[in-house]
Amino acid sequence: MAIKYLGSKRVLVPVLGDLLAASEATTALDLFTGTTRVAQEFCRQGAFTTAVDLATYSEVLAQCYVEIDANTIDRTEVAAAIKHLQSLPPVRGYVTETFCEASRYFHPKNGERIDAIREGIDEHYGDSRLRPILLTSLMEAADAVDSTVGLQMAYLKQWAPRALNDLTMKIPEFTPNSGRAVRGDATELVHSLPRVDLAYLDPPYNQHRYFTNYHIWETLVRWDKPEHYGVACKRIDARDPSTKSVFNAKRDMPPALAETIKNVDADVVMVSFSNEGYVPLADLIEMTRARGNPVEVLAFDSKRYVGALIGIYNPSGDKVGSVSHTRNTEYVILSGDADRIQQMADKVLHKTQQTADTLF
Repeated sequence: MAIKYLGSKRVLVPVLGDLLAASEATTALDLFTGTTRVAQEFCRQGAFTTAVDLATYSEVLAQCYVEIDANTIDRTEVAAAIKHLQSLPPVRGYVTETFCEASRYFHPKNGERIDAIREGIDEHYGDSRLRPILLTSLMEAADAVDSTVGLQMAYLKQWAPRALNDLTMKIPEFTPNSGRAVRGDATELVHSLPRVDLAYLDPPYNQHRYFTNYHIWETLVRWDKPEHYGVACKRIDARDPSTKSVFNAKRDMPPALAETIKNVDADVVMVSFSNEGYVPLADLIEMTRARGNPVEVLAFDSKRYVGALIGIYNPSGDKVGSVSHTRNTEYVILSGDADRIQQMADKVLHKTQQTADTLF
């Protein structure tokens, strides 16, 4: 299970796993890990994987799904902790006041349970190795009863049917094998991370800011109960320049991406990008070629994120405008030893039997 997420590579994950397997990599880097779906797949393929992201909630997801080996977990202990947390009496706290009353992301009955459980995690499991597991379970439970179209920039004017369901925590589906979680800025960390066999880069590619798109998860994990502003009740620090990514700036993003691709220390580099991004494919190919290795490009037709499929909403939750298109093209650019990346591309193209064209 995973939270709804803009730019999630859910559909491409099996392809990326096949690519890693074909590369025979035993160490991997997922430099913009987000929900860690790709990092989890790399772990399943047997590669020790480093999952990197700037978001606090992403670090927690990586601590749960990447650092912890499924074979080392006492599921009985996790189940007991979840049962205890779910038994706590409801509390009207920050989540209820901010995300149920001042806004409408969650039904108040679930907001009160989120408040109680979140307080309970720090009170009863603050120093426990179960903490990231329980925070992950709570995020996923809250995501299952939210009233949005997948982004936390707006909520629906009328309750989504799922918002009326009771919040239910579940044991996360742990990943076999392990890796490590690192929180930080990719443009800075890329200079100090150890060399890996394969690095995967899936950077933000347009104006959508993950810090604001998923501000509730950031607040739920930090539990700093920040001041907020606007109809969407975004964190006040969303206005701080330090929370803005260079990858969301149309002018600054291309050179930042070029430097990141150039400096990542890996035998094979895979870059995911969309035809909706700030950088044209031809430019992205040149950025990748600057590493001095041959380049292969795979193209995949895919659905756009859930908000685009459902419609466009204003901050008050009213549907506005119309959807221009519901599909886009996802590119996976491979760079490395010619024989190795050809082997990777051949395996994927043969296995998927879908329209994936090798352009270079």
